[in-house]
Amino acid sequence: MPSPSRSSSIPAVALDEQALIQECDVKFTRRGGPGGQHRNKVSSAVVLKHRPTGVTAEASERRSQAENRSVAVARLRVELAIQVREEVEAFVVPLVRQYGGSQFRVAIGNEVYPVILADVLNRTLANEGDVATAAEFWCTTASQIVRFLRQEPQALATVNQAREKAGRHRLK
Repeated sequence: MPSPSRSSSIPAVALDEQALIQECDVKFTRRGGPGGQHRNKVSSAVVLKHRPTGVTAEASERRSQAENRSVAVARLRVELAIQVREEVEAFVVPLVRQYGGSQFRVAIGNEVYPVILADVLNRTLANEGDVATAAEFWCTTASQIVRFLRQEPQALATVNQAREKAGRHRLK
């Protein structure tokens, strides 16, 4: 798991788009665009590599380089939430009232989704994959936390690895 070597006190997953891009190597590449495999080869694909952690994300499905950059940033935030353990509690405490509760629902496209995912993973992985601590903090049930983790298969796989290492059964 990559560890951050950054000077900023704000976790990378909580940075705004411009600040996060400043910490990245940005590469524009040619990929097949809409219209078939040999048509519309355009340089609109965007690959971001977060320099402090080495985490990468890319997007090439849109025609616009700017749109692909925004999609790549969103994907990078999710990857950072899954792969990098940084303290995000100060950023999520104000969100508990709005997003916590019995119906723990946060849409993947929501700008705070990666920060909440990072917090849920931090709390779960700190307790050998036990989701109860995260559920208690977010004022919801363990099953709601598992449902939330299922939105990102890689996040659920990370929790299941920690659970297996601790001798617990896998979450489904």
